[in-house]
Amino acid sequence: MSVGAEISRTLVNAPLPQLIEQLGVSIANAQAALDKNSIQLANAMSADEVTVGNKKYSLIALGFAPTFYQFTEATVEVKLEFSLSESESFSVGGSIGGSSSSKDGEKKQTMFSASLTASYARKFEMSAEGASSIAARIVSLPAPEIYHELLKELAANT
Repeated sequence: MSVGAEISRTLVNAPLPQLIEQLGVSIANAQAALDKNSIQLANAMSADEVTVGNKKYSLIALGFAPTFYQFTEATVEVKLEFSLSESESFSVGGSIGGSSSSKDGEKKQTMFSASLTASYARKFEMSAEGASSIAARIVSLPAPEIYHELLKELAANT
């Protein structure tokens, strides 16, 4: 398999659907934890009492309310950068030479030489870089009105 085909296969198999799914599940879990924390705070505020004059009041009865939070936006950003280069070189060289020697004008010896050089090189270079970020926006909301009213009634009856 060529290097280019391998990079293409890697990009196609990137786990983008799993990243989106995990982000959604994570936000849902975080939202549930935020809601649970706000409810615990509301229950504590309805149980805590403050004395005003000679009378005791819960914080809820005095108008205090816990803050609820809600995720309004979430973004996943993934950047992948791949580069691939290939170079190929081929060279052939050679030389031919000859020499002869003679003695008193007669050819006695003749020498021939030949040399051949060949080289071939193929180079692949690949680099891959990746970066990712996740951002979420949370806003505060008042306690749900019906929940707040129920807490006030509970505080008034105790």
